[in-house]
Amino acid sequence: MQMTISILGGLGLFLLGMAVMTDGLRALAGSALASILTRAAPTPARGAFWGAVATLIVQSSSATTMTTIGLVSAGLLTFPQALGVVFGANIGSTGTGWLVALLGVKVSLNAAAMPLVFLGALMRLLGRGKWTGAGSAIAGFALLLIGLTVLQEGMAGLATRINPADLPGVSDGWAGVLGVLQLVLAGIVMTTVMQSSSVAVAATLSALHAGAIGPDQAAALVIGQNIGSAVSSGLAAIGATTPAKRTAAAHVLFNVLTALVALAAFPLYAPLIVRAAAAGADPTILLASFHTVYNVVGVAVLLPLVRPFARMVERLVPQRNGLSVELTRFLDSSVQAVPAVAVEAARRTVAGALRAQCRAVADMVEHARSARPEELLRETTGALEQTRA
Repeated sequence: MQMTISILGGLGLFLLGMAVMTDGLRALAGSALASILTRAAPTPARGAFWGAVATLIVQSSSATTMTTIGLVSAGLLTFPQALGVVFGANIGSTGTGWLVALLGVKVSLNAAAMPLVFLGALMRLLGRGKWTGAGSAIAGFALLLIGLTVLQEGMAGLATRINPADLPGVSDGWAGVLGVLQLVLAGIVMTTVMQSSSVAVAATLSALHAGAIGPDQAAALVIGQNIGSAVSSGLAAIGATTPAKRTAAAHVLFNVLTALVALAAFPLYAPLIVRAAAAGADPTILLASFHTVYNVVGVAVLLPLVRPFARMVERLVPQRNGLSVELTRFLDSSVQAVPAVAVEAARRTVAGALRAQCRAVADMVEHARSARPEELLRETTGALEQTRA
């Protein structure tokens, strides 16, 4: 029971810390995140670079992806430009894994984290403006460290009850293929339930460090967790505008395609990871490296094909037609996350409505000029009768 409480409590603290820290970092960044992504994404390659940087800053690929969806919905980014940012966000999301591998599972930081929680809470309660965001970021980071320590204690207890041999094997022919698929599915479920791939990867790293799972099994879990990271953007696109749906669909397809590449090559690199761990290499560093290389290879494969990829997604998610759709195409719930983007979306919507009204008035004036007097009188009389009725 104590082991279960420690695991669940550690995951909860880590998830809460990630949420509070991300909110604080986003508050510190303000509209700068949207400005960076807007100005730095004229080409897919630059968009991928700044998407990775932005994700490292806010420590959330979901935050970067949702901001990108808002920018596309508001018309500030084209769909191909947004693809580069989404690809880069996947690389930036591996930063949390490195934090856990290099620091979180090595030492207990409770003694340093507790004062940080107090300091961050004090700054959040008493500070104003950017100080409030800084306080949230500090308190969230401290909660994240405490959660890792508690999670590590729970995983140590789990390792005494579960042996890697008890889990699905990944190197036994066709049985190994089935085992890999089972672990990938487990990784997808973990990320979907936790709504954070960073938390799921942290749990996997802690279990690997404690010896509850093997390095190759952990790699299969990470592949599934990477697929699950697209679930939040997919859910956010339900009922959204067509550009938002296309961006979310591209995120899902990118994660699925990179996972297929990783699964196809799994028999080649999984034994190398196992042999490196057996030779004395730190398994958590190996897994963090695999997570980063896996995403970098996926971006390197798809980035040169971004234009055909964009056209494929556009065919899968066609643009709806109609005047009402045209007038409201910039309005989407995703733009509310960034006030500057929401204002720009509203401005473009009002401008589009005014243009439509001007075109309608111009058409009426032109029709009135070309119509015969008796026809114009008949139309005017009919309009007045309809108004009275």
